[in-house]
Amino acid sequence: MKILYLDRQIYDLIPQRPPMLMVDAVLELDNHNICTALTIVPDNIFCDSTHLEESGLIEHIAQTAACLAGYETITKHLSPRVGYIGEIKNFACTTLPTIGQTVYTCLEVLTEIAGVTLIQTTTTLNDQLIASCQMKIFIPEVQ
Repeated sequence: MKILYLDRQIYDLIPQRPPMLMVDAVLELDNHNICTALTIVPDNIFCDSTHLEESGLIEHIAQTAACLAGYETITKHLSPRVGYIGEIKNFACTTLPTIGQTVYTCLEVLTEIAGVTLIQTTTTLNDQLIASCQMKIFIPEVQ
């Protein structure tokens, strides 16, 4: 896969910064789909001594959605906006990644209406599905 955004380039897409930054690379991107990567490092604030916690996977998924929204703002020459998780539905996690492993999250926009975006996500590790959910993201309009 080709890397479209890497490390500090992610700053162009989302307002999060270390230690809250949970996306290392954007690998695929269009107006309704995105795939990102995150390598789990020991000082990640969502890690216990060996694993990324479920809350870290959820934050990684949310920031993947934020990257997609950020891409949209870039194409319109605006600054990244802060979004909010409105709902997480059917979250399932079968495996927690360990330090040193890289997870990949792919997201598809199912619908957008009145500032709310419904997304479907899958997160994989070593080509195996480890997490999935639907999420509603609310991004207020710029005033």
